Amino acid sequence: MAAPTPDRPRAATPRALSGLWPFLAPYRGPIALAGVFLVLAAASTLVMPVALRALIDRGLVAADPGARVMALREHFLALFAVGAALGVFSAARFYLVSWIGERVTADLRNAVYAHMLRMSPAFFETTQTGEVISRLTTDTTLVQSVVGSSLSMGLRNAVMGLGALGMLVATNPTVMVQVLGILVLVVLPSMLVGRRVRRLSRASQDRVADTSAIAAEVLAAVPVVQGYAQEAREAARFAAASEAAFDTARRRTRVRAFLVGFIITGTFGALLWGLYQGPEAVLQGRISAGHLGQTVVYVIILVGSVTVLSEVYGDLLRAAGATERLMELLAARSPVAEPAAPLALPAPAGGAAVRFAAVDFRYPSRPLQPALQGIDLALRPGETVALVGPSGAGKSTVLQLLLRFHDAQAGSITLDGVDITRVALAELRARIGIVPQDSTIFSADAMSNIRYGRPDASDAEVIAAARAAHAHDFITALPDGYRTFLGERGVRLSGGQRQRISIARAILKNPPLLLLDEATSALDAESEQLVQAALEAAMTDRTTLVIAHRLATVQRADRIVVLDHGRIGERGGHADLVRQGGLYSRLAAMQFNVPAS
Repeated sequence: MAAPTPDRPRAATPRALSGLWPFLAPYRGPIALAGVFLVLAAASTLVMPVALRALIDRGLVAADPGARVMALREHFLALFAVGAALGVFSAARFYLVSWIGERVTADLRNAVYAHMLRMSPAFFETTQTGEVISRLTTDTTLVQSVVGSSLSMGLRNAVMGLGALGMLVATNPTVMVQVLGILVLVVLPSMLVGRRVRRLSRASQDRVADTSAIAAEVLAAVPVVQGYAQEAREAARFAAASEAAFDTARRRTRVRAFLVGFIITGTFGALLWGLYQGPEAVLQGRISAGHLGQTVVYVIILVGSVTVLSEVYGDLLRAAGATERLMELLAARSPVAEPAAPLALPAPAGGAAVRFAAVDFRYPSRPLQPALQGIDLALRPGETVALVGPSGAGKSTVLQLLLRFHDAQAGSITLDGVDITRVALAELRARIGIVPQDSTIFSADAMSNIRYGRPDASDAEVIAAARAAHAHDFITALPDGYRTFLGERGVRLSGGQRQRISIARAILKNPPLLLLDEATSALDAESEQLVQAALEAAMTDRTTLVIAHRLATVQRADRIVVLDHGRIGERGGHADLVRQGGLYSRLAAMQFNVPAS
């Protein structure tokens, strides 16, 4: 799924918030209880003008001074009781709504993150990691602010506004019909302006995502940026993206401010027209002074509710855009799907059997350029096969297809006689260990990084795997040994040390099929010999597929397969391939400084 085009964002509507219902549904009980307290708080507010009317008519206007004092005392106590009830109900509503907002946001964030972890690498060929991070952080924060605050405020003020309006219509029907007619003339233009607010809200969020994407990309490559002295250029590029985000936000805020101002001015003017006629009614004896006071308070409640609702509506539009973006991620489907009825793999015995049969593959981002063409390759259990060839020949693609990071467009791949597309992804990948060219080290200690290969392994098993990978000595020399924090992406280790941690991780997993993608590329000559010996020991009783540019590391493989432009060009042992005088012979001549046959 590609991210929506920032230049032409879709205008989210409040209906997009319906996507949150699956996350709200498990908490129906707390939501219902919060609704009860919301209605009670609104009702307490609406009762207050009635108590005020009684206070004025019976406590201030009453003729008997003694009765007036007693009435004042009673009505002030009644007002205090109403205020206390309002405080209790509001506090309960605030707690429940805040809890629901935090809970739903955490569930939503967890669901999106877990879904992204299941997406194949093909998804991230068209979607930037920074875009995903922005949606996980900025967008979920917007959703939390609405679910945990704005939505509750909006509902509360809607109830209060409707209640106040109902009381005004009931007490002054003729006047309020005129006022409602004026309000309709205010609402219609507001709806038109609201469409532009929706578009600008979505555009603003997309621009913020652009800055996150740039930051994630550049901060992950700080050594390269600094090595080429491009700090100023990258800072300027980020500043330009930030300025674009600010400019879009400024335009959104300007339109939204106009919308809020227009609604408040129009509403206030309409209600003042109705209020203007109140004193005339008192003078003519049609209503009492208390009735007028009640009307004034209801007018204030109605105007305040409309003001809050106009602001909440803008928040709802922003949250609708955020929800839409999050739902897009949840709706995205990985090109590599789990089988509907997965088949079980047979129990491993002495390595795995692998077969590629007439496999063709093109990367989704390069559909016109074949990466593999007509690949026929069989690996027998316990056999070590090396893939060699120039860069871009398709060697790493073979490994990615075995792991089902992508699916071939033609042909089939079987593991122990079972088509890998019919095997559950977790079971398939549990049978495979991989040592990639770029070793991944997590922000944890050495023990945890090696144990990533098998989380239930004991400390003794982790240490044994580290010894086999010749990593034990340098790990024990670290300040806290195996408990030493290795830094983000292993920045506290050398390239060779990171590679040996990765090799130890694969050895600990002990899979029947081992994939080595330039596993010794970052090692010096001495370390390479040590790790090569460890890898050869690890290859015993398992099938191994090795990718190497340095031919010295593959000479002892059972077979060498030469790939060129996505096709298998040569097969055989080292000596036989050198004698054939083909591509392998030319590569060997360049690396070993011997004349090609």
